[in-house]
Amino acid sequence: MSPRNVLVLLYDGVQSLDVTGPVEVFAAAGRFPDRAGDGYAIRTVSPGGMPVRASSGLTLVPDGDLESARPGAGTTLLVPGGQYRGDFEPRLTEWLRAHGGGAERLVSVCTGGLLLAEAGLLDGRRATTHWYACERMARDYPRVTVEPDPIYVRDGPVATSAGVTAGIDLALALVEEDHGRRLALRIARHLVVFLRRPGNQAQFSAQLAAQTARRDPLREVQHWITEHPDADLSVEALAARARLSPRHFARAFQAETGVTPGRYVERVRVEHARRLLEDTGDGIAQISRACGYGTPEALRRAFVKTLGQPPAEYRRRFGSGRPRTTAQ
Repeated sequence: MSPRNVLVLLYDGVQSLDVTGPVEVFAAAGRFPDRAGDGYAIRTVSPGGMPVRASSGLTLVPDGDLESARPGAGTTLLVPGGQYRGDFEPRLTEWLRAHGGGAERLVSVCTGGLLLAEAGLLDGRRATTHWYACERMARDYPRVTVEPDPIYVRDGPVATSAGVTAGIDLALALVEEDHGRRLALRIARHLVVFLRRPGNQAQFSAQLAAQTARRDPLREVQHWITEHPDADLSVEALAARARLSPRHFARAFQAETGVTPGRYVERVRVEHARRLLEDTGDGIAQISRACGYGTPEALRRAFVKTLGQPPAEYRRRFGSGRPRTTAQ
């Protein structure tokens, strides 16, 4: 079996890790094959075949020119993200409109999803991008169903991922699809990636970085929530801390942070529980109390709602501590 092809687009301002992260995953498949035929033939192209300067200042030298590239059957076309200054390189979007749909799989990393959307290749599909660009994608490309939380989204032959390192997770998922889980895990160990994250795992930085309140009393309440997830975080209690009426507090908090107080509290508590599951051997009941849920069942419901999996499954995938209980 001949190797599968990966065609990578390069351009000035590209985020270098959006390129090298997935490329290292695909290249490792050939270095550590599980079976004959495992691996990928990787080729990079740029407009005019010219070297490009990445956003970090690195110079990347492509294998060939974009204009002559024709992705077809057996080719995964990888579109990385990069700096955006108000418009896109016309040669990139024109080439994507003309030839992007010919690839067997279309993959974007970070704001590369905006390039695909600009070329019309995400119309009628579900997609994601870096959390800070999700609002813009939804606003500028209404024919795209934007999912801001997952680290990557698969919709048929199109796969889009969140910011930067999420491209590694997506590339590992594609290797697993092509060559099996054993090879994907071997590559993850080689790259010192603890375990491949599932696509429905949330972009946790987005969960807590919605917005920081402008006014000191509300900003102090945000800090209090983060530092005391096990406290009484009802609207009434938080409003009293901010010296506002509950109604005024709820309105002002949502206006300045972009989320309701209840939603913000839920995100903080899930984030705190996630870290305890990853880093400690505390039992599920103990973690539930530490995060303000009270019962393991309440924690389980919050995890399934937010992450699509119960706490015990999350710990199995990502935890480094040894659990003291098997309670769900």
